[in-house]
Amino acid sequence: MKPKIELLAPGGDIDAIKAAIIAGADAVYCGLDTFNARNRAANISFDQLVGIIRLAHQYDCRIFLTLNIVILEQEFKTIFKLLNKLVNTTLDGVIVQDLGLLYVLRNYFPTLDIHASTQLTTHNAGQIPFLKALGASRVNLSRELNLREITALAKVGQEHDTLLEVFVHGSLCVAFSGLCYSTSASAGNSGNRGRCSQACREEYETTESGHNFPLNIKDNSAFFDLPALIDAGVYSFKVEGRIKGASYVHTVIDSFRKQIDGYVETGELTQDGERLYKVFNRDFTNAFLRGDLNQSMFIDNPRDNSKNHLVDKLKAEKGESISVVQIHDAKQQLQLDKQEINASVDEKIAHLSIDKIKLRLCFASEQGEPLRLTVTTEQSDSLVAGDEASTRTVTKCFSSTSLMRPSEELSVDKEAIEKRFKNINNANYELMELDTEQLTNGLSIPYREITTLKNALLAYLNHDVAVIAEVPLPKLEHSPKPAGQAIELSLLICDEEDVALADVTDGDIYFKLPDAYKRGCTKYVDFLLQNPRLIPWFPPVLIGKDFDVALNILQQVKPKLIVTNNTGIAYHAQQLGIKWLAGPFLNTTNSFALLALKQGFECGGAFISNEINRQQIKQIARPDNFKMLYSIYHPILLMASRQCFFQQSVGCEKPRIDNGCMLSCDKSTSIKNLKGDSFAIDKQKAGYPSIYNQDQFLNTDIIDDLGEMFDGFMIDLTNIGAGDRQSPDKVELIKLFDALLNGNREASVMLERLVPESTSLQYQNGL
Repeated sequence: MKPKIELLAPGGDIDAIKAAIIAGADAVYCGLDTFNARNRAANISFDQLVGIIRLAHQYDCRIFLTLNIVILEQEFKTIFKLLNKLVNTTLDGVIVQDLGLLYVLRNYFPTLDIHASTQLTTHNAGQIPFLKALGASRVNLSRELNLREITALAKVGQEHDTLLEVFVHGSLCVAFSGLCYSTSASAGNSGNRGRCSQACREEYETTESGHNFPLNIKDNSAFFDLPALIDAGVYSFKVEGRIKGASYVHTVIDSFRKQIDGYVETGELTQDGERLYKVFNRDFTNAFLRGDLNQSMFIDNPRDNSKNHLVDKLKAEKGESISVVQIHDAKQQLQLDKQEINASVDEKIAHLSIDKIKLRLCFASEQGEPLRLTVTTEQSDSLVAGDEASTRTVTKCFSSTSLMRPSEELSVDKEAIEKRFKNINNANYELMELDTEQLTNGLSIPYREITTLKNALLAYLNHDVAVIAEVPLPKLEHSPKPAGQAIELSLLICDEEDVALADVTDGDIYFKLPDAYKRGCTKYVDFLLQNPRLIPWFPPVLIGKDFDVALNILQQVKPKLIVTNNTGIAYHAQQLGIKWLAGPFLNTTNSFALLALKQGFECGGAFISNEINRQQIKQIARPDNFKMLYSIYHPILLMASRQCFFQQSVGCEKPRIDNGCMLSCDKSTSIKNLKGDSFAIDKQKAGYPSIYNQDQFLNTDIIDDLGEMFDGFMIDLTNIGAGDRQSPDKVELIKLFDALLNGNREASVMLERLVPESTSLQYQNGL
């Protein structure tokens, strides 16, 4: 039996969407001009979306809408208005990042199919059932996974009736998607809001290893790995590129379409992939998929690599004897080829129309006869190419149940009909004519039958599907914090020697567990059992064996309470009956996200996102019997990566990353951009390579601003991100924060002196 494979294409503007459809995409994902994670794409209006859906369905192509950003509290009124319109279209699915939006869709708009965005950083076996419980029918996996890991997750997906998507082509982020705060920390331009400023593509001062673009990674391409992905159980092959134009999209999708179809038919790969180098690329790598993370993944050229590839290919064919003239001629030919691609794609999509369907309504009445409505629709047929657009005309007749009778007072005349039917214009139809000339004055039927006639018309125009009634925005109760409850100070530590800090405070002490472990590691089981006061703190990324070990810690220790930044651990905590709190890297920004965690997974509280500001936090409604927490002092993570940052900055003897690197490397260095801003590259043992802001996050203002909202504030004493800087004395920090929470405002001034390199810019800017 031939495998069912979906080729999923990007569509940043109308022409790119048309190009994807005509190139043979099975589905296209696109965004409106709001609520999507590609702010720099042209994007489309709602009316255009409806036309695109109609066009795509003529070609048996599905349309998925990206709503893949974190949502702010005040935006849900607008979100509900949009969703109330979307449910009455034939949209095939929505792509979502925000847990609150997942909750809203599942509980209030169940007819919309939900897809979990790559921004949810899905990479382990616990996260798939977590997202399934929130209503997701498919999950887009993290791009950092290798074939073995993808295969294992595909089996989990099958067990939970969840389809898997994998990115097979396009730009790669060096950071874990959804966990990059590189521009949020400095300017509020969060990648979680579609405003990524691409700090990883920036030029930096030349590093010790001689690189000017030390974070720039090549484009992803699994063009020759399709058989392995099919065998792994991947359903959807997703191409990145909503900022790319129509010629790029058509070339890539057409190439993949031919490769997939050729393989399914013959069992062999039939395409050489050379066409992919004729459109924008940064050269290609499949190193994540192979699990071979090496220096060749990076490239010191964030711009189009097409010409460089051509020159390299010519040198390989002709040797170093190739002349300057030959190189010049080849580049000229490449430019002509690009122009030809553009012209060819423009010609192919020229006849594709997303114009509204033209609608004509004709009413007629005679005494003793029913009121008659004749509906005529005219639609461009995009399946027929040619100089003149083909038009399909369809006529449908409706009649009232009652017969027209004389009535001087309630005549069904021109005015009565126009009042009720002139607003039929919508995103799908344009009312061209409302003909009432054949109405006979002085006749009437019960007015409820006119309403029935209108509803029948609306159902017909909606493909005989009943119009779904509008769902109002629910009013949420703001449950107050228990009266008289003091604000608690909690600590986050990661060094075993810091357990002694328990003597300095009565508050909660969280112990940060590593990102990586030796297989079968039981060290932390014994450590946590011996120190029952410590509350395990699970990191955001736990892949493969590391998730297995972390899960074993959870199962063996069975602590009374944990904090987790990983939804896979959250899922299993609920299954085991362990109380849990949502960590700050789950990035909760709205009340519905809190409800999703509490009602769906018995979560007892959450750290509110550090990306949002005072006003955005203030609007969040606390669920009943739910803790609200906030981190007021911590290193500012800009990005974490599965790739090595040291190869491009200070160099490394190892040609590639292996398990030993994760467990033993504890290097630190820094890079500096051309503005003179310095960023610490820090890697602790058993942690992912990470980049941190030069300033610590220190927000004492929130205590006065919103102290009444929060049950507790946390300070991070892990020293992560400090690089070679001297960290403040931990005991003194604890005493000053304690004093601040007890009303000593002078402690704020003393803290700023103790932590001179600090900022609360995220709290000031918000999202």
